[in-house]
Order: sequence, then structure tokens, then C-alpha cells
Amino acid sequence: MLVPEQLIIATRASRLALWQAEFVRDSLQALYPTCKVELLSMTTRGDQILDRTLSKVGGKGLFIKELEVALLEGKAHLAVHSLKDVPFDLQSPFALPVIMKREDPRDAFVSNHYASLADLPEGAVVGTASLRREAQIRERYPHLVIKPLRGNLDTRLGKLDKGEYDGIILAAAGLIRLGLGERIRSLLSPEDSLPSAGQGALGIEIMEANSDLQALLAPLACAESTARALAERTVSRLLGGSCQVPMAAYATIDNGQLHLRALVAEPDGSRIIRAEATGKSEDAVALGTEVANALLADGAKDILSRLSIASSEN
Repeated sequence: MLVPEQLIIATRASRLALWQAEFVRDSLQALYPTCKVELLSMTTRGDQILDRTLSKVGGKGLFIKELEVALLEGKAHLAVHSLKDVPFDLQSPFALPVIMKREDPRDAFVSNHYASLADLPEGAVVGTASLRREAQIRERYPHLVIKPLRGNLDTRLGKLDKGEYDGIILAAAGLIRLGLGERIRSLLSPEDSLPSAGQGALGIEIMEANSDLQALLAPLACAESTARALAERTVSRLLGGSCQVPMAAYATIDNGQLHLRALVAEPDGSRIIRAEATGKSEDAVALGTEVANALLADGAKDILSRLSIASSEN
């Protein structure tokens, strides 16, 4: 295997994205000491639009478009993403050959005055940018007020510290990676807030024609995290998952058995449809398909159709 003299990683310019890209850079540098691995940091449209929720401006794909242009133009060889930001229907000429070992996939409750969501009084304001989180919180804690929360991780924490919110919900993985684990007051169980597909995992995107680079990156892949993410992303892909639809999918593996849970919800939490299945980890796609079909059969199709029509009219 021929090791190149240089590899360039495209990354968003946020502190968390840079941490993730630096982690991949250092991992590659350890594997291939003769290769010079550099970062190309960029500001994406998703980083620039902070006054509207993602569901109203085009979804999470806004966080990767500029990085894909860098790949297309040959300015970078690979791009590092939070896997939950990568579209489920990633199209040619791009490929996602590597899913790395997953950090804690759960949602985290962060507050300066309260220990958990359950401790918040009636009318307390909770911030989140996610319809998935919002719907599940509304179902279990209807007395709380949910308000949008955009910006990078530091911006969101700053808004909390200014008193704009009584508590906010963030991905635990980002806080842990940036050494901010002490800000977590409590971790939300999957029963309280089922994570989004791929949450906590890093994905590496390349041009699909670059088979040599795919071989170089292969040692960074985690088989268990890949199987879990594949099951979760299969559900979202078959249901047409987007930021306009409150949807979650979360898989665990125990003794080779993969257990997959997923849900589709009304944005106000008035109705949440859930399904789950268990099988062999090597059957991740089949399990994802089974769970997706179960959700559709139980009424998710009506929610998905209505929300899709509504988003197209906005």
C-alpha cells in the first residue's frame, strides 16, 4: 500500500469540528508517520445561519456541502463529520467508508440551577435545536417551554450562562470531547430521549473513486459502531429522515445481538410511534428495514407525509 506524502482533511471551523478533525489527523499520523496530514478549516452555510432552526433552512446537509466542494475540487482528500450530520442518502461521487468508534450517544441535560429535566418547574425554558428532542420532551414534560437554540457548542453554553434558558439539551459526545463533561448535570436515558441515528460517531467522507485512500483509512473503522450506525441510518433512509421530521434510531450490541429502537413523532409530542427489533449484528440493514416497516405500518407514514407536505410549502 502506497502511503502518500500529504493528506488534507476538510473540516468545519467550529471548536468541536476541529477537535474531531485533529483526532483523525493524529490517528492517521500515528499510522503513517511519513505522511504529512493537514487541516483545511471552512465555515459552512449551516454555521452561518443562526436565526432559524435547521428544519427551516435545509437541514443538516448544510454542514457538509462546502466540505464536499473541497473534495470535488481536489483541495482536500477527506472530510470529517459528526455522523448525524451526514445525509442518509449520500450520493455518488462521494462515499463514507469509515465510521469510527462511537462516543457516548446519549443526550445531555445542562443547567446551572437544576439537576435534571424532572427537576424543572412549570414554565421553565428548555433550549434545543432538535425536533427529535423537542417532541420527546414535550411528551414526557408537557409543562416545560421549549425554545430554539442554535449556534456552535460554545455559543449554546453562553446563551445558557446568560440566563436565556433554564436548561439546554446537547449531545453528550461533544461536551465530553471538548473536556466539558463537568457541565453535564444528567444524561438522558434512551427512554427519555432516544438518540438520533449515528449520534456520537464520526464519519469520514471521501471521493468514492479513491480506493487507495479507502484502504489507508480502513484501520480507523470500528466494526461495532459501523453495524449500529448502519441499522440506525437504514431506518432514517427508508423513512426519508430529515430535520423536518422528529425521528430517532438507536442500536446497541450485546453478545453479537443487535437491538434497534426507533421512533417517529408529531413535533408537539402528542403522538409518538415506536418500534424495535433484535437480531444478529451482521444483519443490521435487515433489522433497520424491519423496524422502518413496522413504524410505517403503525401510522408513521401519515406523520411523514403530512410533515413533508408542510415543509415543502414553507
